[in-house]
Amino acid sequence: MIKFLIIFYSISLFAETPDWSENARLPEVGHRGNIYELVGDEHKEVIHQGKIHTSSYPVSITGVLLPYEASRRAIEADSKNPIKRWLYKLGQKVLGFTSMDDMYNWVGLSPYNEEDATGVFKIPYPTEDKPDFPMGVTFIERHGAKGLTFGCTACHSTQLFGKTVLGLSNKRTKANDFFLMGQKYAPKVPATIFKLGTGATKGEMKMYRSFQKNLMAIGAVSPLVLGLDTSLAQVALSLSKRNQDEYATHNKKLQKRPRPNALSHTPADSKPGVWWNLKYKTRWLRDGSIVSGNPILTNFLWNEIGRGTDLKDLEKWMKNNSKIIKELTAAVFSIEAPRWTDFFPADSLDLEAAKRGQAHFKTSCVKCHGGYEKAWDLPNAEELTLEEKLKTTKVKYAKKTKVKDVGTDPLRWQGMKHFSEDLNRLAISKWMETKVVPQKGYVPPPLVGVWSRYPYFHNNSAPSLCDVLTKPSERTVIFYQGPADDPETDFDSECVGYPTGRDIPESWYQDKEAKFDTRRKGLSNKGHSRMFLNADGSEKFSPVEKKELIMFLKTL
Repeated sequence: MIKFLIIFYSISLFAETPDWSENARLPEVGHRGNIYELVGDEHKEVIHQGKIHTSSYPVSITGVLLPYEASRRAIEADSKNPIKRWLYKLGQKVLGFTSMDDMYNWVGLSPYNEEDATGVFKIPYPTEDKPDFPMGVTFIERHGAKGLTFGCTACHSTQLFGKTVLGLSNKRTKANDFFLMGQKYAPKVPATIFKLGTGATKGEMKMYRSFQKNLMAIGAVSPLVLGLDTSLAQVALSLSKRNQDEYATHNKKLQKRPRPNALSHTPADSKPGVWWNLKYKTRWLRDGSIVSGNPILTNFLWNEIGRGTDLKDLEKWMKNNSKIIKELTAAVFSIEAPRWTDFFPADSLDLEAAKRGQAHFKTSCVKCHGGYEKAWDLPNAEELTLEEKLKTTKVKYAKKTKVKDVGTDPLRWQGMKHFSEDLNRLAISKWMETKVVPQKGYVPPPLVGVWSRYPYFHNNSAPSLCDVLTKPSERTVIFYQGPADDPETDFDSECVGYPTGRDIPESWYQDKEAKFDTRRKGLSNKGHSRMFLNADGSEKFSPVEKKELIMFLKTL
């Protein structure tokens, strides 16, 4: 009976599945925003539930689960008990946390928007009322205890000028560092000390021991700078601590002496991708190396390898939870980008300059980044309001996603070769029909919502669109990735991106983790320039024409 159910769920998972094959193509008309072609109330409900899954992590068998109440007591409860006092000091003075909210802020989690938010800002709550915790915080019951982990929005949502944008890369996440922190400090707190110091229950102790055990199976490195993600290294180094069998089973000897892997010392950092681009693509990741398979399943696999999870348990969970996978997939593909006019008045854009910028775009950018039809070109454009004229009516992107090498820092795409074979040999990869083929270069992404996606390039090395359109030798060398709180001080609206030089807010200099130095290995700002240069090396566009091109990009 159990075997029958597993087969049934496996069939049902792929029965309504879109074409995830290597030969997949975008539809002749439109995109894959409605990936399962659902209609009416069913479509709305699936999207609603899927958006909840984006923030409240649904993989209940996840490997890294921290006992919540016991941890909260350790961080927040001052006490005369010497063991409790030691844990208290560890939380407050060593880690810098005086409360769980401090930890959430340190990770970089975004707050939920208000209930009356509309459009792209309407984000459903995982609870009946607005939660008293930020997006990404996930509570999972196990062993009769409440466990804490973090969901997808820890990296794929961010607060922009007072509004949280779902699907936008988190510019200040420390999700990777959370695992490094656990590996550093969890061994210093043996289970007996944890119990005595927190009053942990039997269930919490079982959870804590599992937490410690799975941390040993994780390999992780810290990002080069705030805002970048080291998931490639975490997956590769975690696999180097496992057996090379079809389920990458745990090996205590390898956990102490892992197989050598270049990603332990060679950076392959990149920023988390924006979700609204998925609907236009047939290949995933910055480098397009995942050539087949549902990206949500791949994301779960990579997450759980990087959380020390038993892959047989994960495969079973996937086969038994096709509904959740469908909901999450549908939601992520449905995400829309924020528009400039969601934050700024329409008359802050120069329509005529944008039209001239559209012409410049067609001469240099459309071949790789796709075409964008605008409402201002419609026959009835004169009848439209300015805000309506600025809208994009159609995106024309390649039917099969391309990979291009335009000279940008190669370490990220080169990093895939260091663990692709280990991924492809897994039984779970074969069941998912996910295949990884290292590429040379990166996917030139659709530019929908590009104004909000600063800093630019896969490694965040260009602070603004002005830098993107500047010769590499003249681009900004050092800048700071500060918060996006105040559009007047934290944002260069003319160049679209971070303020640089003398315009950098004074407070940003205090955040050493946010200092971006493009001279560091893996942070190069070279490349992506030939399309803006003439044959003799001179610049194709004048300063005025560059401003016009940027004005057009603001409207996408």
